[in-house]
Amino acid sequence: MYRVALNTAITLFRKKTKSPQTDELQDFHYKDFMEDDEERQQQISTLYKVIKMLPNVERAIVTMYLDDLPYRDIAENLGITEVNARVKMNRLKKTLKELMEKHA
Repeated sequence: MYRVALNTAITLFRKKTKSPQTDELQDFHYKDFMEDDEERQQQISTLYKVIKMLPNVERAIVTMYLDDLPYRDIAENLGITEVNARVKMNRLKKTLKELMEKHA
């Protein structure tokens, strides 16, 4: 369940960073699922708080990952190998999951 919450929060974060587009159908859909959206917003808020708790390098990795940067670019920016960037991100996902459980 926490993995679903984390993935949902990441997906919503990615969508919010792109240019917002609205149309009547999306607005109607939003009204129907207002409760779900409030829960997701709370999860996103918790995720932001948890990300802020991370050390600078780990926070940078998560931020670049959420910005859809490929692992190659993340590795280049941090001066590490691509494999190391993947390993660090997988470990960070586990860490974020644990922190989300504590702060939810």
